[in-house]
Amino acid sequence: MTILKEKQLEDIRILQEESEMGDFTLKLNWETLRSRNGVLKNDFFHYDGRKLVGFLGLYEFGSKIEMCGMVHPDFRRQGIFTELKDEAIESARQREHKLIILNAPAQSPSGKAFLEQLPCTLAFSEYQMKWSQMELGEYDDVVIRPSRRKDEETEILLDINCFHFTEKEARDYYQRILHEDTLKTMMIESDGRAVGKIRVDHSGGEAWIYGFSILPEYQGRGLGRKVLKKLVAEQSQLGYDIFLEVEATNEHALKLYESCGFQTIQRQDYYQYEGLK
Repeated sequence: MTILKEKQLEDIRILQEESEMGDFTLKLNWETLRSRNGVLKNDFFHYDGRKLVGFLGLYEFGSKIEMCGMVHPDFRRQGIFTELKDEAIESARQREHKLIILNAPAQSPSGKAFLEQLPCTLAFSEYQMKWSQMELGEYDDVVIRPSRRKDEETEILLDINCFHFTEKEARDYYQRILHEDTLKTMMIESDGRAVGKIRVDHSGGEAWIYGFSILPEYQGRGLGRKVLKKLVAEQSQLGYDIFLEVEATNEHALKLYESCGFQTIQRQDYYQYEGLK
């Protein structure tokens, strides 16, 4: 069983704090860590006595699996992360995943150095951005409403068309996020039809924007800019600090977010592992 206990979660939190030291932020997907179901082994630990000094987590997304972890600065270069990585890779191999992605903050020298030793190539980068106060202008003609179960097929179609999910990945992801209590999906309407979605995750006193997508035939009309402005205005009025994530390969989206007052604070690099071939 791999349901994480409160003591383990606290150990991970302390290790993350000691590993980052304010220089970068590890993407450990805390919502997922807290909701592990115990079916598969996704979390790998290395203790020195009672102190956790190494951790690596696996996060499944359809036929892909992401890996992210850390070793305490005082315990690096001792082979700890290599052992954790090998154990995690074997677990992923047994599940017959077709694609393994390793994630490291762009500002982490130790993470970069470790990845240079592995058979992997940079696949894409993801920016974390934070909103700064600015005048947002007009957005009153935009309709955003909570997602309903009847929107399931539209949400799946959006993930397939806009994020290149396979149908199975999109359906699996839809089912998974139904059980994430802090995540809210909003549908974007045009001419009375649901044509897009945007997700907001409220945790730790912050609002994180994810999964912003509009059907291709409705793009290029200024709809996305108005939707973003309206959502940001609503979250700001509720008192949240507002953040979002966007892949760097999507330059149009990056410029859209910057024009609405978002500034880059972190970059996460994702590497495709080639060692399974």
